[in-house]
Amino acid sequence: MDIVYDILRRCEPVLISTKGRYITRMLVDIAMHQGDGYVPMKDVAARQQISKKYIESLTAPLAEAGILGIRRGHTGGYRLLVPPEEVTLWRIVSLTEGSLHAVACLERPVNTCARCGFCITLPAWEGLEKVVRDYLESVTLGQLIGQARPQPENIADYPCGV
Repeated sequence: MDIVYDILRRCEPVLISTKGRYITRMLVDIAMHQGDGYVPMKDVAARQQISKKYIESLTAPLAEAGILGIRRGHTGGYRLLVPPEEVTLWRIVSLTEGSLHAVACLERPVNTCARCGFCITLPAWEGLEKVVRDYLESVTLGQLIGQARPQPENIADYPCGV
């Protein structure tokens, strides 16, 4: 049992950060409000109660990947360049989080962990990683929009700031 505990202690799980959660909320908000135009980030930031400066700092990978269009100026803002049904959570998280693995020893294409040849728990972590990836690849922004609950009209009605 001490060996299993030691392995688990050294393999730190990677979780979806605030960055990944906020970017997903931002993209859903833009998709819901873009109509035929661009959505001002100040409006998204206000509705989502996220700092405009922080959100804007996270948009470059999405623009580079061709998911998010950015227009500067008075009539500018942000818009999705692809249909929400084609943007999976896996793609968003992969772009914003970088590597997303169940445990640190699975971060490289070839597992170089000295214990991987006889690790008792490795199959479980590989299975967890597969389940997470398969699930996130199956969920799209379009699905999230389709199941969205009504949002409060007034920012003050939000129960918390997250």
